[in-house]
Amino acid sequence: MIRWQDVDAALFDLDGVLTPTALVHEKAWGRAFNGFLDHAGGSAPFTRDDYLQFVDGKPRYDGVRSFVESRSIELAEGAPADAAGYETVCALGNLKNELFNEVLRNDGVDPYPDALVLLDVLDTLGVAMAVVSSSANAGPVLDAAGISSRFVYRMDGLVARRDSIPGKPAPDMFLETARRIGVEPGAAVVLEDAVSGVRAGASGGFQHVVGVDREGNGEALAEAGATIIVSSLAALVVG
Repeated sequence: MIRWQDVDAALFDLDGVLTPTALVHEKAWGRAFNGFLDHAGGSAPFTRDDYLQFVDGKPRYDGVRSFVESRSIELAEGAPADAAGYETVCALGNLKNELFNEVLRNDGVDPYPDALVLLDVLDTLGVAMAVVSSSANAGPVLDAAGISSRFVYRMDGLVARRDSIPGKPAPDMFLETARRIGVEPGAAVVLEDAVSGVRAGASGGFQHVVGVDREGNGEALAEAGATIIVSSLAALVVG
């Protein structure tokens, strides 16, 4: 499916691709948003469809903005230093971050076995590997999963905010990662499980955009521009 010998770099999303932390994120978002909706006067609960449509794969504050706009709720922007709570976009995003880290500390995380299969093969072939994640928690997740040393570079929400790099679905995080590790987009492969991430890769001129369909959303990933759809990263290993 992919001639990895012709690929210089593989750019991996983290949550839902390398580790099952998408489930942790979804749980933390649900707790944060449902508390917010109760605080705001009651509304239909946050659902999995809400997570996939408005939040999945986006930088944290962008996810907050998208969701509250979908419910026609006005919420002040605030600032990243806001205390966790319900009063601003940033406060609500910070609350979600606290809840995520609480679950991560209590439960830990393991990499997907199929991800390890592909990482081993790419390491043997000398393909440079980088993580491109909207999450500000990518570092702690990689450390908890024991795979930090596998990657030559990590582009995450903290780096993107520090360097004013637009988040997914803009292609900038992927393009800047390719630039920083010294490869051309046309010689790199993007691996993503979120519609926003696939859109980012598809607009960046990469050799392939792999849609990782672990949750039955392959059709949406294909519509967003994935050139290959797999349910397991091990399917990308030939022989």
